Amino acid sequence: MATNILIVEDEPAIAELLAVNLRHAGQCPILAASAEDALRIIRDVLPDVMLIDWMLPGMSGLALARELRQGARTRSIPLILLTARSEEADTIAGLDAGADDYITKPFSPKELLARIRAVLRRRAPQLTDEPVRAGGLAVDPATRRVSFAEGARTQEVRLGPTEFKLLHYLMTHPERVHSRGALLDKVWGDHVFIEERTVDVHIKRLREALAQVHCADLVETVRGAGYRFTLRQDLHVPQPLAPSH
Repeated sequence: MATNILIVEDEPAIAELLAVNLRHAGQCPILAASAEDALRIIRDVLPDVMLIDWMLPGMSGLALARELRQGARTRSIPLILLTARSEEADTIAGLDAGADDYITKPFSPKELLARIRAVLRRRAPQLTDEPVRAGGLAVDPATRRVSFAEGARTQEVRLGPTEFKLLHYLMTHPERVHSRGALLDKVWGDHVFIEERTVDVHIKRLREALAQVHCADLVETVRGAGYRFTLRQDLHVPQPLAPSH
């Protein structure tokens, strides 16, 4: 699944090298030459991940990380600091500023991509291609398929694109109550201005599809708050599916 990765790096050659490697890996890089440029970009659309160089002109990468963590809208963006500093004190300072990870230059493209995947698994599992399941219900983002297995029988559940994204997000964040506004931001996208009741329409369609495999009750309405993916006692917390051999 392609993710929007904002690269905050003032050296054009390094920024372009990072962008090329990310594009080759199927990601969507966005370039900012300073912290101020990055903040202007973020005002329009939130990135899925940010790679921030420590040494930036004007506001430093460390200061940018602190500011992002203080903002209600930006505090959950996964942040990776890029730096030539390798002292333990610098690592601690970066993590204390709110960075999710810290990678020391020089680094290989494979290492960077691995770090990005690891951060997404921790902070934004809905953006990964790893399948998830709850009991017999399984969602595979790579193939865009939903299925329900009961004994030796497996039944495919057909969902529209929005219902698929909605189910995937709910399953990767089980037992949490999500407001309609939060679901609009996470599933439809930040800065998408549509009516909150649109969420109710798609929840209804999702439940109708899940009812075919007796799983409609897993999507629970929390009165006055929003929706929650609730696990029945006979189901397990969603875990990545074991790779097939």
